Amino acid sequence: MTTVQEWGRPVGDVNGVFADGAVPVPLVLVDTDEGITGVGLGPHVEIESVFAAIEGEDPRGVTALYDRMLRRTFKAGHAGAVFGTIGALDTALWDIKARAADEPLWRLLGGRDRGVPAYASGLDIGLTDDELAAVYQVYAQYGLRAAKIKGGLDIESDRRRLTLVRDVLTAAGHGARPGLMLDVNEAWTRKQAVRHVGELERTLDLTWIEEPVRRWDAEGLATVGRGIRASVATGENLTGLEQFRPLLAAGAVDIVQTAVVWGVTHFLRVSALAHAHDLPVSPIGATPVALLHAATSVPNHLASELQDLQPPLGLSLDLHVEDGTFVLGDSPGLGITIDEQAINAFRRPAYRAAEGPHIRPEHAGRRLLPVANRSSPTRSPR
Repeated sequence: MTTVQEWGRPVGDVNGVFADGAVPVPLVLVDTDEGITGVGLGPHVEIESVFAAIEGEDPRGVTALYDRMLRRTFKAGHAGAVFGTIGALDTALWDIKARAADEPLWRLLGGRDRGVPAYASGLDIGLTDDELAAVYQVYAQYGLRAAKIKGGLDIESDRRRLTLVRDVLTAAGHGARPGLMLDVNEAWTRKQAVRHVGELERTLDLTWIEEPVRRWDAEGLATVGRGIRASVATGENLTGLEQFRPLLAAGAVDIVQTAVVWGVTHFLRVSALAHAHDLPVSPIGATPVALLHAATSVPNHLASELQDLQPPLGLSLDLHVEDGTFVLGDSPGLGITIDEQAINAFRRPAYRAAEGPHIRPEHAGRRLLPVANRSSPTRSPR
């Protein structure tokens, strides 16, 4: 099943923009013979093959079943979208286990505090300055005092937009300095990253720079980290502990990130690995509810990404946002309710395979001049 996140405005990053703001959200529903259905958010790639690893099994053995799914993909490998399928099924199994125990997942996992600190993240590279200010004013009304903007195409544009967001949040916080982050989605070379961030740091205090170079470039990430004051955040696109180890060994990451699409068990294991290196973790994702539950149980959670303030079409979530914090409810499991009729009745737009932030531009890392047109970041400079 697939629903949609309707932003009502352009959303995207340095790699591209969905102009209509409609982003597909794939869902996985796992039924049990006890009448409990678990919900996972993630891809359906190779799902029949992966599901065979858990079919007929007791879903309460979720961590063992997670490893069973990994073994099922041994020859072809579990990286990429297949890891997302494993993550979606894993999340659904955790949902089932908590529902069967009649407890919210955060309590089942050992969390004490249902509040999870958040930061605002508007996927905002396609917005004008006025639109950008309006978006973060809404976040500020919910108590958000830290924000991550999308950028990486032009130093002066990034400086102006970061300053604008800083001023909005400072005013909302009655003069308190907000946290500012910049996410460039792997758009730079090492030297470009150091130069770009170094120039921004002449006038701005950045908490972190996210994915400044390619996700697997341990040496490059470490080089960037040594050349700037801001922390380096990365990890959302790494699939498996084996991909984190070289970065941690090289001292290449300061903020360890994981994406909700990779599942709860992955997050818990990455969090433990990061904790062993005295590093914080920060989940990302448009609907990060599963990792919010898991974040309550780890000692090194820093803050979780808050994108759209509304859930995807046909989903209701037992959580709310206040004072800059996700507040989880008491519903069993993840607290997700699905309206299948509403989802099935929705007229989906045609899938846009050749556009959007999921496509890496041809000239990424090879732009000689700034790109002025924020609404079309895939366009190369002339």
